[in-house]
Amino acid sequence: MEEKVLEIINQIRKNNNLDGLSNLNKTDNLRDDLGFTSFDLAELTVKIEDIFNIDIFEDGLVNTVGEIFQKLS
Repeated sequence: MEEKVLEIINQIRKNNNLDGLSNLNKTDNLRDDLGFTSFDLAELTVKIEDIFNIDIFEDGLVNTVGEIFQKLS
């Protein structure tokens, strides 16, 4: 699951001409550390929902990688 999330995040970062990441930290903030915009977060939500069949933002905002992992566990 974590590898797939890393793959999705790196795909979005690549689309924004940002370098890929070799790993994720649970404390990584999606906006501040990963450089995601609101549009990127929407894309992340759609891709995760397509793959894992869960809306990570259904119960409110998700700000960190760790919160994504919690929603997917």
